[in-house]
Amino acid sequence: MLGFDLDKMLFNIPAGKHAKDDIIRVLEEHPEVQFVSFVGLDIAGNDTDERIPIKMFLDDMDNMLVHGVQTDGSSVDLPKIADLNNAKVDLVPDLSVNWYVDYNYDNVDPQTGLPVGTIRIPAFLVHNEKTEVGARSILRNSIEEFKKELMELLRRHPYAFRYINGVDSADEIEEICVTSATELEFWVKTPEDKADREQLSTSQELKEQYWKRTYGPVRTALEKSLEIIDRYGVGVEMGHKEVGGVKSQITSTGSHEHIMEQLEIDWKYADAMQAADNEKQVKYIVRDVFNQFGLHTTFMAKPIEGVAGSGEHTHLGVAARLKSGKMVNLFTAADSENDYLSPLGFGGLMGILKNYEAINPFVSSTTDSLNRLKPGYEAPVCIVTSLGKSVTEASRNRTILVGLIRDAKNPMATRFELRAPNPKSNTYLILATCYMAMLDGIRAALEKEKTPADLERSISKKYGEEDFYLETGREYRSEHNVFEDYTEEEREKLFGVAPATVWENLQGLRKYPEKVKAIQGSAFSDLAIESFFEATLNQWKMELHNRDIPNCMDTIRECIKVHKEDATDYDVVNWTRVNDLRFYIGKDTMSEKCLLTRAKEALDAEDYALASSLQVELQQKISELTECYTRYKKNLF
Repeated sequence: MLGFDLDKMLFNIPAGKHAKDDIIRVLEEHPEVQFVSFVGLDIAGNDTDERIPIKMFLDDMDNMLVHGVQTDGSSVDLPKIADLNNAKVDLVPDLSVNWYVDYNYDNVDPQTGLPVGTIRIPAFLVHNEKTEVGARSILRNSIEEFKKELMELLRRHPYAFRYINGVDSADEIEEICVTSATELEFWVKTPEDKADREQLSTSQELKEQYWKRTYGPVRTALEKSLEIIDRYGVGVEMGHKEVGGVKSQITSTGSHEHIMEQLEIDWKYADAMQAADNEKQVKYIVRDVFNQFGLHTTFMAKPIEGVAGSGEHTHLGVAARLKSGKMVNLFTAADSENDYLSPLGFGGLMGILKNYEAINPFVSSTTDSLNRLKPGYEAPVCIVTSLGKSVTEASRNRTILVGLIRDAKNPMATRFELRAPNPKSNTYLILATCYMAMLDGIRAALEKEKTPADLERSISKKYGEEDFYLETGREYRSEHNVFEDYTEEEREKLFGVAPATVWENLQGLRKYPEKVKAIQGSAFSDLAIESFFEATLNQWKMELHNRDIPNCMDTIRECIKVHKEDATDYDVVNWTRVNDLRFYIGKDTMSEKCLLTRAKEALDAEDYALASSLQVELQQKISELTECYTRYKKNLF
């Protein structure tokens, strides 16, 4: 299985090798590569995939490398931009990043004995031959604006170099480098097997799986995935078990069944665009490889209620490449024994925190993503950071939204870790909005010529204290366990109320125009914001109406009466509570509509505020029903 000669396969065509002659040469050396796919990325993060035969690509390469190929508005999600009556969209190749080869391991070329490959060429979406649209162009434009304005700020405020090691002026800087990285957490299981939630929860509490040894097909698939991913040049660092999962069972024939495990794979950082592309490719590889071993993978944020979900922590850094060739981390403090960060570092961190209500819709755009962000599962629910209890003691607080990563032995390691994203988040838009928010904070800090000590006092401010940049009615730093050391009321007062639904989260784009402006800059148009809002709203209401509500009805129907003549009064009471909940959630009467009907009618009437509140109630009632039914069944023989 997957016993191909990897040395004979082509895995990437690196940036800088996209000239026509280079492409022809490499394709002649690799006849197993038989297709090309132009990969456009819409506003919702969906990527296109088509198959252009290599011969057709070679015959029309001059045109395709410049003008790309055409699609239409029905194949991409660009509401308010590419409608059915205005649907011309071109996919124009991005020549600045690596092109990866996607292999179909189920389709082996008989002449080479290798799987058939497709070159995936990342592409910009161009509407009506003049306007670039979609997530890829937004990220590129945001990063270009970030770099350009940061250089101008450093020229205007040279005081900042007193607090940065290794560079004395903007004249020494050749280029600002924006470095990013993600990681991939995912669940793997044997098809059709259902999880025992109680067993998973118990295993999680006992830490029976976290970083433990893998076995059987999961081990083989993980090792093979790491081997193949590394061939793409992304720099694999490790793969390991995550906190979720239970031990599999071995059948009498020696095969494994009832596999249910959570895994993580990490790889090296890259520039922002390449980092986002790398993540896309890694997910495709993982899914394809595990599939070859008969294992199903899911990148859902919260595939199993009551058990740890899957995050995708996103790392954000800024460095400068000097004209001498030296690299300098612009976030690292010159006096690392007394300061946590440089003024740029503090400003960037404060920018994310202040503007997070406008960033959050791009981070958590689905019901699934918000289901993961619950207290107690190492997933952030509060807009707060941790710097460390002292400058010499690095923070290891896993309950906060944005972590500061520092290493006294490695100045280049200083960066921020945004802990809210999940494997299905649109990394392109997360990076775009975060770096623009960071620029907003850096601008404020440098224009006031604040020192690291000034900025540490700002970010450590108490509720009610005024600040030059941060809001008076908030706190932004905590070195405590946010879940255990604060009540829910205290969290909401100090750090803000976390959105419970996609609709609530989207309101951040309506309630905070000044924060929306901060994350936009000139790179993210008002029309793009509205397109994202509409796409996310449509997805939320469609999933709630056509998937979540029917799934709730399935849950109700599974809660059936099972006690017989030996039932006790306790059993009868338990069943009565279960049945009352079943009727309240899912059964209409002549005089009263059930919760599911009311939610559907609210969606149909476009009363999204009401639908949102009913969704919250529905989640609570279904959780209560599940718990009551479990308690009822446990008392029966």
